[in-house]
Amino acid sequence: MPEQPLDSRQHIVADINEIYRQESRRVLATLIRLLRDFDLAEEALHDAFIAALAQWPVEGVPHNPRAWLVSTGRFKAIDNLRRRVLFNKSLAGIVEELESSVSDSEDWLNETIEDDQLKLIFTCCHPSLSLDAQLALTLREVCGLTTEEIARAFLTKTSTIAQRIVRAKNKIRDAAIPYEIPARHELPERITSVLHTLYLLFNEGYSASSGESLTRHSISQEAIRLGRLLAELLPQAEVIGLLGLMLVQDSRSMARIDQHGDLVTLEQQDRSLWNRIQIAEASQLIQRALGLGGFGVYSVQAAIAAVHAEAPSYGETDWSEIIGLYDLLMRLNPSPVIELNRAVAVAMREGAHAGLQAVKAITERGELLDYHLLHAVMADFYRRSGQVEAARAAYQQALALTQQEPERRFLQGKMAELTHTEK
Repeated sequence: MPEQPLDSRQHIVADINEIYRQESRRVLATLIRLLRDFDLAEEALHDAFIAALAQWPVEGVPHNPRAWLVSTGRFKAIDNLRRRVLFNKSLAGIVEELESSVSDSEDWLNETIEDDQLKLIFTCCHPSLSLDAQLALTLREVCGLTTEEIARAFLTKTSTIAQRIVRAKNKIRDAAIPYEIPARHELPERITSVLHTLYLLFNEGYSASSGESLTRHSISQEAIRLGRLLAELLPQAEVIGLLGLMLVQDSRSMARIDQHGDLVTLEQQDRSLWNRIQIAEASQLIQRALGLGGFGVYSVQAAIAAVHAEAPSYGETDWSEIIGLYDLLMRLNPSPVIELNRAVAVAMREGAHAGLQAVKAITERGELLDYHLLHAVMADFYRRSGQVEAARAAYQQALALTQQEPERRFLQGKMAELTHTEK
């Protein structure tokens, strides 16, 4: 077969990079199902993409890249195991089982509720694993976050996260935890950790924990896709509420960043850029969730986001309704982060001084002192109340704690405004 021209080869390599970005986690999920081993599947995934880099520039991109990658990865994993049989005879049975268990059909392309990534989430969130291990493993294997990124999200050491992931994989292997969506009667007890994981996944995409970009759009979209699958599987209040929350938050994505990639606050956003079709869908889901019995924190957070989405402008937002919803949220799930968000609403209704008093109640308990948004909020309250030096110190503290470049530029801009105001 003739080799592709140089320009064509370069385009194909670029296509492979994009396919890796878009499809690698789905391919991995299917390989884990087929091979029933995390490490073997990860090795197979890398081997498949190495083969793609060698073959596709010569042969062209296959009609169905995902199927090609899964099939190639599976066969390379079996070949690797065959070679290991020479040194470990106990692997022979595994090789034989893997060869006979799946035909070379495209069953991995099934896009119904039997979604491989959803199966993988339920496997990672098995009740025999600790909640910390469930979250770390799912964010690593399903979402592709690095251990460093997960550690920052959990505010813990990278080595601690790595140990959790290794122990979780070993537990799944040694206990032969099945790779499947649980039976319907088992779903309620398994759903809490799955919802928490999807929530963290969406948040990492909506507002990246670190890096050059404010968002990681592909991650938030994957969370929404999995949320839709879960809502179809289990149409309970909190499942529907979380989907509504993700949709209404995502509806503002086009307005959250300017042409330079800088952060645009909710107050300054151009609301004509908000996706009104998505907001309408989210509003229907949220009303449905609140109308069902058993709604909880995700449904109430979604209701708060919907109040913002339905307001004609930031100033016309119904802050009293938002404060009331935060009061309900605090009763459902007392949290200093929720208390901080409530303080922002209080400041909008009653003034910066009232907001500052609410935040000081948090800091006096020694909570959220390492959370950059607490200091950013305090800085804003100090600025609005004319306490310039206190505002500058709080902005500096927020800058020292944030890991995200757009947020850093935003905070630096606010500090520059303070200097300009003094002159």
